[in-house]
Amino acid sequence: MALIPWREAFEIGIEPVDHEHRELIDLINQLHDRLDRSAEPEIVAGFLGEIYARISAHFALEERVMRDLEYDDYADHKDDHEALLDDIRDIMDVFDEGGYVDLQEDLGDQLETWFGGHFRTKDARLHTFLEDRGA
Repeated sequence: MALIPWREAFEIGIEPVDHEHRELIDLINQLHDRLDRSAEPEIVAGFLGEIYARISAHFALEERVMRDLEYDDYADHKDDHEALLDDIRDIMDVFDEGGYVDLQEDLGDQLETWFGGHFRTKDARLHTFLEDRGA
């Protein structure tokens, strides 16, 4: 079962961006499927680390583009990225300290809500800006 089912609400109407976002959601779901087969602590920790690393790398690339093009909403967009990374790091810390982590409720629901809102607002605005600049 997918941790985050793909929804049309995640699309912003720019095919290359929608494709990249779909790939990120697919990655999260693939990692979650692997986790379903084995819930050993090392596997859960690896899952959380991989999600964090991949999302962080995607954000770093997007932020570099924003800086290079002097995007006028860079700080707010970056703050939204940092908020999600902080939330994921908090979940990782709870798990590392021996606390219970429900991946569907603690991580899945949060990621689905965040991605849905972020794709429709922050990323949509960024990509409109990029299109307007011919980037």
